[in-house]
Amino acid sequence: MNAPANQATGDAGAPAPLTLPALAEGAELVGEFKNSGYREPPQLVYLPGRRIVRLPPLLFLVAEALHEHRDLAETRDVPAALDTVAASVSQKAGARLSAEQLVYLVDRKLAPLGVTTYSDGTPPARVKADPFLGLKFKVAVIPEPVTWFLAGLFGWLFRPIVVAAAVTAVIVSEVWLLTARSIADALQQTFLVPVSILMIMGLGVLSCAFHEIGHAAACRYGGARPGVMGCGIYLVWPAFYTDVTESYRLGRAGRLRTDLAGVYFNGIFIVGLTLLYLATGFEPLLVAVLYVNVEMVQQLLPTLRFDGYYIMSDLIGVPDLFKYIGPILRRTLLRRPADARLRDLKRRPQILVTLWVLTVVPLLVFQIGLIVSQIPNLVAKDWWMVRRLAFTASQGGGPLELVTSGLQIVLLVLPLAGVALILFGFARRLVRWAVRYVQGPGPQAMPGT
Repeated sequence: MNAPANQATGDAGAPAPLTLPALAEGAELVGEFKNSGYREPPQLVYLPGRRIVRLPPLLFLVAEALHEHRDLAETRDVPAALDTVAASVSQKAGARLSAEQLVYLVDRKLAPLGVTTYSDGTPPARVKADPFLGLKFKVAVIPEPVTWFLAGLFGWLFRPIVVAAAVTAVIVSEVWLLTARSIADALQQTFLVPVSILMIMGLGVLSCAFHEIGHAAACRYGGARPGVMGCGIYLVWPAFYTDVTESYRLGRAGRLRTDLAGVYFNGIFIVGLTLLYLATGFEPLLVAVLYVNVEMVQQLLPTLRFDGYYIMSDLIGVPDLFKYIGPILRRTLLRRPADARLRDLKRRPQILVTLWVLTVVPLLVFQIGLIVSQIPNLVAKDWWMVRRLAFTASQGGGPLELVTSGLQIVLLVLPLAGVALILFGFARRLVRWAVRYVQGPGPQAMPGT
């Protein structure tokens, strides 16, 4: 961690040379976070690695002034250059800011976030985000240029008249398939033919991939640039993702379009399955429709970091709802005064975030408690099923039977591994919180995205 310029020392103990800080290489000043739920709208800075940091107006003015006066970086009179930048910030902010205060804000706030260099010329360290219950082990599969191309192919699906026709087709397909046809019969036929199970899983993967293309297409349609597409592990399940960080450049309508686009494309996928069923009469396609519907319901849940969570977040205008769990529980359960993070929110968003926390936390605790209480029975049943599947596969089954049995064994084991990882994550964060509580408050960094 770099010290402020007036405290930093070189290898020989001498004070480090003072320089005029500059924006980090590749940083871009975006501007106001539109339709935010904050009393004072944050300002956005785009950083390399597709990170967006939210800054309060004063820190953004400091970064902006440093960029505007970057031509002074070559001057030998660094104190005079700092005075010039401080005067520029003071004029825009309407408050007096000294050169020493400017250096302090740079070294303690902006540089640790990766926005600027330190006042001794040291470049900022790369800050890696670690969101609570976020996607882990991400691997980019489709590069940004290909994502841009795919997004352009499907952008026309967001024209208003096309959206109206597509939504109507989705509703008609759902009503006809789920009321006029027998899902129970289709399930029975599917389980009798192992290849049908593999086909349904393959269609499920295609539906997930098409879901992610929807997010990318909506991001491009709104005027932002989508990033890479890839896969990772969410809790324990494999999951696809699309980097649509730049959607924060858009207003609320553009962000919500991007959030909802995945489920919208799932609906279009269901229309395609319906047409395929009408053409072939192949019953397992009805099970694939049911599978995609389950995906859609899961994505709309606002509890974990699914699409429903981001929809809720963008409706409220607050990017990271999970970070308010601690402050709201302390205020609600311990009757402590609202901390700065809550006071920064407007009244309506503060109420909505509180309702979200007080709804989601009990649900998460109940779900985890229910799962933990069922672990002994789950282990026993899974062990029995694994032995049965292994025995069946060993009795001279064909390649399809072997593959199907193997997949079912993996699907049985994954939930147990997921519970273990979730409990480990909660325990680790609890220990960190306890250590910070014992040690007392330390220097606070501004939140970033």
